[in-house]
Amino acid sequence: MNHKENLLQKIRGREAVIAVIGLGYVGLPLAVAFAKNGFQVIGVDVDEQKVVSINRGVSYVNDIPSAELARWTVEAQDDGRITATGDYAQLAHADVAIICVPTPLNKTRDPDVRFLIDAGKSIARYLHPGMLVILESTTYPGTTEELLLPMLTQGGQEGRPCRVGEDFFLAYSPERIDPGRSDWTVENTPKVVGGVTSACLEVAVELYQQAIDAIVPVSSPAAAEMTKLLENTFRAVNIALVNEVALMCDKLGLDVWEIIEAAATKPYGFMKFTPGPGVGGHCIPLDPHYLSWKLKTLNYNARFIQLAGEINSEMPRYWVEKVQDALNDVEKPVKNSRILILGVAYKKDIDDVRESPALDIIALLKEKGADVRYHDPYVPHFSYNGLTLTSEPDLDAAVQAADCVVIVTDHSVYDWRAIKEHAALLVDTRHVL
Repeated sequence: MNHKENLLQKIRGREAVIAVIGLGYVGLPLAVAFAKNGFQVIGVDVDEQKVVSINRGVSYVNDIPSAELARWTVEAQDDGRITATGDYAQLAHADVAIICVPTPLNKTRDPDVRFLIDAGKSIARYLHPGMLVILESTTYPGTTEELLLPMLTQGGQEGRPCRVGEDFFLAYSPERIDPGRSDWTVENTPKVVGGVTSACLEVAVELYQQAIDAIVPVSSPAAAEMTKLLENTFRAVNIALVNEVALMCDKLGLDVWEIIEAAATKPYGFMKFTPGPGVGGHCIPLDPHYLSWKLKTLNYNARFIQLAGEINSEMPRYWVEKVQDALNDVEKPVKNSRILILGVAYKKDIDDVRESPALDIIALLKEKGADVRYHDPYVPHFSYNGLTLTSEPDLDAAVQAADCVVIVTDHSVYDWRAIKEHAALLVDTRHVL
């Protein structure tokens, strides 16, 4: 039997069953995209609450409204196409398994691939002839072939070694989710794909073409893995550069925003980046470290990455010093001053606080004895380093009661003119027009 042709026929006929492993901000939108395009989808996650929520048609991901999710879940609709489960045995019924599990860094800033290994072992246990496996989780170049491929080659239900490109197919396609965006989604963002063999690439491209507008094939999984890291390392380095320019302008007595806006008038050779309180989220603070770690194993020091990380990670401390200076100017100490942080999400109009520099600013101010409060319409409460805070219920009252208001996240729901008018003292870490 020609497994490749059989799988291609299933994909084109929307008969292939797709398993999405990891139902977070990447996996859930991907599952919905395939369901919308006629595929049966099995969502697999070890978090029982997520499984129950999805099956009830209740979304916990901002980019997927509950009404949209409920259109496709089996429990909510008779003709639903998405079923969530915590049972990896359901992979035995899947033609495709797409891995979207977290790949965080550990305390030493090295890749933590435990979730990926667990997913790989589970897939290997239920691997069957003609199955396509795709990794989407961000990781270091070489992961797909060095980590996943050996597990899958030795796996399988038939108890014999499996041949990649013949018995099963393996590819890497990096996620490009930018939470909170409606202009660029899973379906219209070009998809980079690299296969272990030409047959692997062919079936992976065919699969994504059923749900995504533009596919960008590359020569290998490692090339696709490196593409993802380049995208976010580029951003991390340029954000670090403009953050350092902000520090320079501060020393020189110049308005960094005037400088940036003037430079941005050049019609070529300049790309506008803006300074802020640091970097946050699931990509920019983490992804460059995957590349740096990999290069260390090859006895190479990724200097730009390390320097950019140092500059960006120091920005919260810089802004705490600015708060301290502002309070000193009105003869108030930081200790016991009430400081209101506006916005703790890592970017505007989302509820994600992962790696948010606002959390570091709060922790540093707490260390100095400040009475720190916060308001964020998207984040009702959060815990960080043993600290648990709840968003102030009345924004106007919180602004008027604060000795200093610190703008960190420029949510579009805020009326900045009113806030600036009523704040006794204001420190703005972002350029809010």
